[in-house]
Amino acid sequence: KIKKNTFIFYKRVSAATDISGGISESPRNRVLSSIISKRGPYSRNKNLKEKIEMDTSSYSKRHMLTCFFLGMLFFCMVVESDAQLSENFYASTCPNVELIVRQAVTTKYQQTTITAPATLRMFFHDCFVGGCDASVLVTSDNGDAEKDAQDNISLAGDGFDTVNKAKLAVEAQCPGRVSCADIMALAAREVVVLAGGPGFKVELGRRDGLVSNASRVDRKLPGPELDVNGLVDLFASNGLTMTDMIALSGAHTIGFSHCDRFANRLYNFSTFMPVDPTLDPAYAQQLMQSCPRVGADPSVAVNLDLNTPNVFDNVYFQNLVARKGLFTSDQILFNDFRSQATVIRFANSAEEFNRAFTAAMRKLGRVGVKVGNQGEIRRVCSAFN
Repeated sequence: KIKKNTFIFYKRVSAATDISGGISESPRNRVLSSIISKRGPYSRNKNLKEKIEMDTSSYSKRHMLTCFFLGMLFFCMVVESDAQLSENFYASTCPNVELIVRQAVTTKYQQTTITAPATLRMFFHDCFVGGCDASVLVTSDNGDAEKDAQDNISLAGDGFDTVNKAKLAVEAQCPGRVSCADIMALAAREVVVLAGGPGFKVELGRRDGLVSNASRVDRKLPGPELDVNGLVDLFASNGLTMTDMIALSGAHTIGFSHCDRFANRLYNFSTFMPVDPTLDPAYAQQLMQSCPRVGADPSVAVNLDLNTPNVFDNVYFQNLVARKGLFTSDQILFNDFRSQATVIRFANSAEEFNRAFTAAMRKLGRVGVKVGNQGEIRRVCSAFN
């Protein structure tokens, strides 16, 4: 009997030894080592085999359960991260939301083509200040909301009207389910398509922000005087690359600007050169006629793209190559060697530009989003609940 038990023990321990003859350091074998040290190598306990099996089996089960729960926790974390925004977020709660928004935006666009640049610009301004949370839509009785900041005063009313009308249409069919932030993101896509630009999938699931202060806007938006360094830094702070920045600047293929945003390039560029030398001379003269130095009408607006101002295309980049960019921040994209190659590539290929623009728009739509209890779904876009 002793020999039989000894044989069983020897057989099991031998299977657990490594090539050097020592006990291997696996969790199972550490249990074996512990039992050996307590009972001695030649224990007469007839239940040794069962004891070893019970202890190691118990450890293995605990180990497996731990790994299982850790794996499930990791899986849930990944799923939650990926599920923050999704293209079918409203599949069960408002399945026709995209069609509803499309119809409302189309109706507004048919009334005035200003709808396109106004809505697109408003979406950009919203995302760059506190994230894409529709905080730019909030109205304050004290005049200190985000929309009241100096850089946002020029936002066209048609952009606000577009989103508000789309929200009313959505609320009529899906009350309290779709955020203003998501409606604005969808509206921005729709106006690009209506103006002749590319379509793209819009990720949804944003909540509307709970804060809207004019003070938050300072130095968050690109001014018309920025150089490439300033543009790159500002866009990088929002997780966007230089290529993203150049592609999104292509939104200036539609829209307009008032004279005071670029008059310095015509009359006060420098002491010895009043006119910006990087500006095409004939184009400069054309701008001077629209925006005279004295007696200029502050309501006069000049198209950002002098050739196809109401069409979303790549002509904006062709204008930069021809030195006909309206803002310093436009023309510098061609003048600076770091961004020049991309400008030329987009100027030569509408397909290249469209691909880069749609990718950048999707990335822009993820900037600073609020999900879950980080925000709310406003009943009216211009006011907190």
